[in-house]
Parts: sequence; structure tokens; C-alpha cells
Amino acid sequence: MTARSGNGGDLLVQVLREAGVDTVFGIVSVHNQPLVEAVSRQLRFVPVRHEATAVNAADGYARATGGLGCALTSTGTGAGNAAGSLIESLSAGTPVLHVTGQIESRFLGSGRGFIHETKDQLGMLEAVSAHAATILDTGSAGKVLREAVAHALSTPGGPASIEWPIDLQYADDYTLEPAPVTLGTPRNADRTQVEAALAAIAQARRPVIWAGGGSARAGDALTALVDRWGVPLLTSNSGRGAVPESHPLCIGNYGSSPLGRALLADADLVVSLGTHFRSNETGDYSIPMPPRHVQVDLDPAAPGRVFAADLPVVGEVGEFLSAVLGLDGLGDAVEAAWTERACETRQRVRENQRHGLGDHAVLCDAVRAVLPDDAVIARDVTIASSSWGNRLLPVYDPRSNIFPRGGGIGQGLGMAIGAALADETRPTLALVGDGGLAVHLGEVLTMAQEKPWLVLLVCNDGGYGVLRNMQTGSGQRPYAVDLTTPDFALLARAIGVEYRRIGSAGEAHPVLEGAVSLQAPAIVEVDLASYGEMPAPFTPPVTVPGT
Repeated sequence: MTARSGNGGDLLVQVLREAGVDTVFGIVSVHNQPLVEAVSRQLRFVPVRHEATAVNAADGYARATGGLGCALTSTGTGAGNAAGSLIESLSAGTPVLHVTGQIESRFLGSGRGFIHETKDQLGMLEAVSAHAATILDTGSAGKVLREAVAHALSTPGGPASIEWPIDLQYADDYTLEPAPVTLGTPRNADRTQVEAALAAIAQARRPVIWAGGGSARAGDALTALVDRWGVPLLTSNSGRGAVPESHPLCIGNYGSSPLGRALLADADLVVSLGTHFRSNETGDYSIPMPPRHVQVDLDPAAPGRVFAADLPVVGEVGEFLSAVLGLDGLGDAVEAAWTERACETRQRVRENQRHGLGDHAVLCDAVRAVLPDDAVIARDVTIASSSWGNRLLPVYDPRSNIFPRGGGIGQGLGMAIGAALADETRPTLALVGDGGLAVHLGEVLTMAQEKPWLVLLVCNDGGYGVLRNMQTGSGQRPYAVDLTTPDFALLARAIGVEYRRIGSAGEAHPVLEGAVSLQAPAIVEVDLASYGEMPAPFTPPVTVPGT
């Protein structure tokens, strides 16, 4: 490639192309115009309505593609607006390149109140990103950008934020030539640790696998292990889909259920793979753990951080699984009744949950029936997502399993938009509540403008249903949870997208099927006042002090 000159926007486009990025999300500003202009001219720029959504959409794009997402924001308030969504990407380890503007380089740190100036913007970005840096001159800009991309795409990865002074964005003396930067690969696991773990695995009679998000890139090896070893597989929410949830030994995200707890109580070994053991998935760390624990994680601080791990392995999950699959006689010690119990537990946890859901299980079934197996289902924090979306709804591919891992409300639609624009050959579904949707309601305009094949499924109960259930369940009068919601039919008409309504279980399948068949954006409202409540109202797995 022959070197040529260009401005900062041209350099950014080159770096993004090197990383395989063809779509960028953001908001244009006086402090990022050269970047947005170049992206709009040479790639696809999607103008969202809020900087937080720019990052959420880039996050959804990255999860759906398995590659890098990119968000462009302005400096100061714009970068601050993006911070909450960067926390989500950091929590999930999603590779997102966040490029934000900055005031002119000659005024950096002066504190004189230059427009859009904020105190220690880089410090703020460092707090919410896996990596953060400032472009200080045109000569090093390419290296700074490529290092940020490498950090974002490393394992376990996460968002990388770059602030770019506006005068340096306009500079036209950037030399554009390929100079990729790669980070060192993670070191191999200690052989002594691996051998000790393998010895325990070979002897275990009633083992359990617990797969977290760190297993997502090792799905084939994990599936092969479950097949050969013949043992139950529990997952975190993030680990779902690494092994298709149609597998007869995949119990799924039911570790804290009564039957999941009973299984763990009777196990003699647990092998955990790249998981945080989050509080909401372990009953605030109250689940019983077997006497022996092989914990595999890239983070040296992870083993034993939540549950005691007498057999730690610091290394990549895929590398470790290859070593386990190399064992002679793998599974010979496993009790036949244990394998049978895994299959039985898988069936019973779902039957028990369906009983508590009533007709809401029909809604879950309809979602799965009308979408292809690889379609992304982006779930916001809402009752439907937290009850059946995170557990009962089958997931077959980790890239289709998109949800706010940090637990933030209102991020689902932005993630869905990013995922939908990453692959427009198949439908995407956004599962949201009316309360969460209201946080970034303006993004329905982005949906209408970009026209992705996206079904926005809004479960409307007139407020924050999760918290309402918590309050009434503890005998309190509901407070601060009832919200005014729009007439979604009129809203859809106002923005020029199709509207459908589900008012009963019998309408779920045909209405959703019709919405998906449009191959265009559509709003489908589940009118919960008409549809009816769950037999067992959902409350979040959160401990309330004093109760």
C-alpha cells in the first residue's frame, strides 16, 4: 500500500478498515466533525440520538459480529453521557473503540472554561474503560489508535477510549500507511496447575461444569467435552449458547434454582470456566459448592475470589479444554446415574419455570418459533427478560445472546440496533419494557431512520414492573414505579413504522410472525393489562437488608 496524506478522519477510517469495521455509531459535534465526515464518506455512519446509545449500539455490533465496534462522541458532556454504557462494555469485556473529541491541544489542562472542556476527561475514561489514551500529535496518532484496537480485541478485552483534540483532527499531515499493532498473547497455563486439575477430573464421579462468558469462544471444544464426559452443564447468563441449549446435558442458567442447588450439593467436583459467579446468578453467593473446584480463568485474581478454588488454572479456557479432551478414558469414572440426573434436571427446571410463568411461557415459545436460531435477541432489563428471556428462551449461539451484563436499564434497544445493522440478512428482536424503553425513547427515531430488520417487542405494564413486584411482595404500597407511557400505536404511526399488539397468549405467535415477515422495523406491544399476570410474579434475585 502506498503511503498518502490525509486528516485525522482518514486515519481513523483506515484503522477501522484494518479491524473489519464497516459501521460506526455516534453523534456529530463541533469537536468531532472531521472524524464523522470521513466515516460518513467512506464507511457507514449511524447518527443515534444519545451518546450512551452510540456505545450500546457499537457494543451490540461487536457482540453480534464477534469483532470490534466503534462509537464516536463529543468531548465533555458527550463523553460523560457515554460513560455509563462504557461501564456495560467493560463489565462484558466487549471490544469497543470509543473515540471522543477533545478541546484544542494548546488549551488542554488549562481549566479556563473552553467550550466542552471538562476536568480530567482522560481520568474519567480510564475509570470506565479497559484502556484509555490521548492523541497528542499527528506522528503518533496511528500507533495510539492501533494500540487501542489491539487492547479492545485482546482477551478478555473491553472498551478502549481515545480522546482526540479537535485541532489535531483537522491536521492534514497524517501519513496513512499500514502499521498494525498486536499485543502479546496470554501466557500458557502452568503445567503443574493443569496436571493437578486433570487428575481431579479423571477421578470425579459426579462432576459439574459451570460455563461463563469466557467459554464463548471455545464452544466447539466445550460441546465436545460435555458429549464425551457425560456430565451436567450449568451456565451463567453470559455463558449461554457456547453449547446449544438444545443439548440434553445443558441445564443452562439455573444454578441458583432449587434443582440446580441440589445438583451442586451432590456433586464432588465443579469445573468453572471463565465466570465471574455474579451475585444474581448465585443467590448472592449462597449456592452450595462441591468440595473440589477447578477454576479456569485468564485473570490471576479470579480463582478463589468468590468461591474457594483448590485447583486454580490461570489460562485460556480453550487451551484447557483441549488438554481435558486429550485425557484417556475421560468419563470412565462418572456414574451413569449422574448423567441421567443431568438430563432429568434439565427437563424439570424448565417444567417448573413454565408452571410459574403460565401464559407468559407461550410468549417465550412464540419468540423462539418465529426467529431463526442465529437471530440476535437483545434483551433489556425487564420482567420478560429477567424471568424467561435469561433462562427458558433457548439460545444456540453466544453471539445471539445480547443483554446488559452490568444490569443497567434502557440499553437494550441501542444494542439491538447495533446488532441488526451488523447483519441485515436476518431479523433481530429487541425485548424491552416500557420503563426501560423510556430511558432512550428517542432511539426509536434511529430505528425508523436506519430501517433495520428489527422487531421492537415492548412489554407494557405502565412502569417499572420488577420494582413494583419487589415492593408489593414485601407488603409495601408501590412508590415511584408507575409511569406514563405513550400510545405505542400513535408513536409508531408518527415515526412511520408498523405497529402490532398482543393482548392474549393466542395472539402471540401470529402477531410476532407477521411482524418478523415485514423485514422492516416494527413495534409490537404486549399489553400486559390485557395479557394477564404471571401465576408467580417475578421478583429480582436481590437481597434486601433487614428482610
